[in-house]
Amino acid sequence: MTVSTTTGFRLWPGKLTPEAQASLVAEVLALSQTAPLYRPITPGGKAMSVETTNFGPLGWFTDARGYRYQAEHPQTGQPWPAIPQTLLDLWADLADPKTPPDACLVNLYRHEARMGLHQDKDEADFSFPVLSVSLGDTAVFRLGGPKRTDPTRSMRLSSGDVCLLAGEARLFHHGVDRILAGSSRLIPGGGRINLTLRRAA
Repeated sequence: MTVSTTTGFRLWPGKLTPEAQASLVAEVLALSQTAPLYRPITPGGKAMSVETTNFGPLGWFTDARGYRYQAEHPQTGQPWPAIPQTLLDLWADLADPKTPPDACLVNLYRHEARMGLHQDKDEADFSFPVLSVSLGDTAVFRLGGPKRTDPTRSMRLSSGDVCLLAGEARLFHHGVDRILAGSSRLIPGGGRINLTLRRAA
């Protein structure tokens, strides 16, 4: 079942089978040995509560100089690993069949992690959608509007769910209020992995 709105937000609950989820988690964790997860620092000097890495030609990055994309891991200086084919296929099927993503942000939420309301606006062309894949523990996801003061609604994103921000919803504020610890056993050590595919350049 696909849940959609006229604004361009779409949700595919359980899009990935349990077997596909397990395979993707194994691939993500293997690739993170090459591009280690780390805790980013915001321009304000605060460490984010999630751990992160990237796949693809470009990776999202933040430090004292601001938010941006870059081609190398900030700690190793090496290029990011390639985006897994499963994710490229999902993008082609659900987001854009002609132009592939060039960035996949990996966020690991342990049980205390959160993500405040924000917009995805560091990309060059907002006509390309944002595709998000949830793995592991359920997240309480909050979706607002183009203004930070717009009303919000919350929903649960479970393991295997895929959602899309496109059209008007492409610049909607969104965030993660909390992680429901123990709702899945998929991630070693517990928690949630979120994979966000974008066209950055």
